[in-house]
Amino acid sequence: MSTVTTRNIPFARPSITQAEKDAVMAVLESPILTHGPECKGFESDFAQFVGEGAHALAVSSCMAALHLAYLHFKIGAGDEVIVPAQTHTATAHAVEWVGAKPIFVDCEVRTGNMTPEAIEAAITPETKAIGLVHYIGIPCDMPAIMRIAEKHNLIVIEDCALAVGSRIDGKHVGLWGDAGCFSFYPVKHMTTAEGGMFITKHADVAVSVNYLRAFGVDRTHQERKVPGVYDVPHLGLNYRMSELQAALGRVQVSRLDELLAARAKNFTQLKTAIESIDGLSVVDSQSTQLKNSHYCLVVVLDGPFAGKRNESIEFLKAQGVGTSIYYPQPVPRMTYYAKKYGYEAEAYPGAEKISDEAIALPVGPHLSSDDVQMIIETLTRWKEELAS
Repeated sequence: MSTVTTRNIPFARPSITQAEKDAVMAVLESPILTHGPECKGFESDFAQFVGEGAHALAVSSCMAALHLAYLHFKIGAGDEVIVPAQTHTATAHAVEWVGAKPIFVDCEVRTGNMTPEAIEAAITPETKAIGLVHYIGIPCDMPAIMRIAEKHNLIVIEDCALAVGSRIDGKHVGLWGDAGCFSFYPVKHMTTAEGGMFITKHADVAVSVNYLRAFGVDRTHQERKVPGVYDVPHLGLNYRMSELQAALGRVQVSRLDELLAARAKNFTQLKTAIESIDGLSVVDSQSTQLKNSHYCLVVVLDGPFAGKRNESIEFLKAQGVGTSIYYPQPVPRMTYYAKKYGYEAEAYPGAEKISDEAIALPVGPHLSSDDVQMIIETLTRWKEELAS
């Protein structure tokens, strides 16, 4: 194996400039650290980025947004929710936490997403919702899925954790279904350190979730005529976002076009080269109408790379290339779900293929064109070593 390099290309890194630091310091120097104007401004900025008709509510995480969605739509015990087997466990956890049953559906390897046909085949009389995921920012076929949902009178919750900037025919994901849930974890397209956003095209849903995320209190601090006096007409949780996070998020939103453009450039350069390497295939959108937000590039290993996923990761690491896996196991194979529901491997060949035989490569704005070229050269050398 080749010798270790001193170059280091991390899989992901938050893109923080002086503007973000100044925004956070301005909040720290103010008397308001929560319940203030930054959250309102962040919600407005994000809704404007997403597009017409969006109502946005800043929350503490994408998981919180998902939980709030199922709570609002009163999904609970006895209900089934169709979810992808290939996703982060939070997608299924949100269903479990309201007492409903996740029904896992396999993905197609080309996109990592559930197909409309697979979704419809999983519908039963107990199905109440579809909890879909836009895998690594690759949009699902939402027009077809929404036709199925309308036909069967199902709620649609979009997990957009890795899909800031993903659009279908110009319409942002999260606005197709009844709710969209976003993550602003440090290495996502944009960050608030921790945090997320709940969006919906339904004004009444936004009103209800606004109460749910803040204890069910009927009046904000600004709306109280007498300080400290309020009522609680609704059951609620504390899933709010702080002013510090929101201030950081506002600057990040203002930079999204620049950040997404860098990702698209790096992804295209890397994909174009990888497609010429025998044994490697790229998971990506299959239509120009479906705009990928390029969170990372997932490459599926076949040919000389088959069965060499862990060795490939070690080789890349030794050359200074950071990698990840999206996701390490099909969710129904994870211990909690396998013990509770059982696991039949033959039901999830697509999810197993991606989980067990794919590597996620970096394309973030921290990469230069030279960095991308180095990744390409490293993969080429590794193929040569495998063939020798």
